[in-house]
Amino acid sequence: MELRHLRYFVAVAEEGNLTVAAEQRLHTAQPSLSRQMRDLENEVGVQLLRRSARGVELTAAGKVYFDHARLLLHQVEAAGEAARRAASPARPLFALGFLTGQEMDWLPKAMSILRDELPNIDVTVSSQDSPPLADALMRRKLDLAFMRPEAQMPDLEYKVIVKEPLVVVLPRDHRLASCDTIAVQDIVDEIFLGMSESAPTLQVVINDYLRQAGIDPRPAHKVKNIAMLMSLVASTRGVTLAPAYAKNFLPSSVISRPLAGPAPTIDLVVGYNKANTSSTLQLFLSRLDGLTSSD
Repeated sequence: MELRHLRYFVAVAEEGNLTVAAEQRLHTAQPSLSRQMRDLENEVGVQLLRRSARGVELTAAGKVYFDHARLLLHQVEAAGEAARRAASPARPLFALGFLTGQEMDWLPKAMSILRDELPNIDVTVSSQDSPPLADALMRRKLDLAFMRPEAQMPDLEYKVIVKEPLVVVLPRDHRLASCDTIAVQDIVDEIFLGMSESAPTLQVVINDYLRQAGIDPRPAHKVKNIAMLMSLVASTRGVTLAPAYAKNFLPSSVISRPLAGPAPTIDLVVGYNKANTSSTLQLFLSRLDGLTSSD
């Protein structure tokens, strides 16, 4: 008996049809497959398959044999995988995180920095809000994240890679849409959309800017993410302030305009855990100048 007999038997049992198993699963001729099944039954010494007008059915003995055959094939596959892993030890993992949307601009640059290391490491990429990224760095689930500098995270280190200006986001047919720039005082009487606690750093920057301009920030709605921002601008005809990278997500019904005068900025940083001794992390940090030199 050979493993191919077991594979053929399992295929026939699962398909319930010799012709289908032969042509679609095993890519062999049906007469040859029938012969293999007879050889298997002769080897085992009992009838495993019962031919019928509908195809083939397992006998009581066949059902028992099927369970053992399938388990044995799984074990053989697992043994092969274990042997391959032993022959090729797992490569170091480097986990990158991105503030949702920022990966569009920064993932290619990050991979370029790591290009010499890519044959020797496995890179994973995830995107989410900044606070969860900080939590993942704290728990060492991520090695490095493109994020906002979250407060009260003493174990994390941040390095600024760009200061993003805030822009006004508004409906394309809004009365202010024809302006080249928009003064913050012009949006005082508009439906204003603020940021929720899911973006605490951005919330502070926007609220401080409005207060310095003499405006009491009382948003009609609070935005949890960039998709919600675009949806609410379009549906409520409201306006909001957002980092410039939001321009990458504007639907046709929404536009952005620069603020008149000095615009507030928000830092985009790479964050990492100070206790992380990953050699890939240290290499990445040593090449940070290359990350921004092309901007």
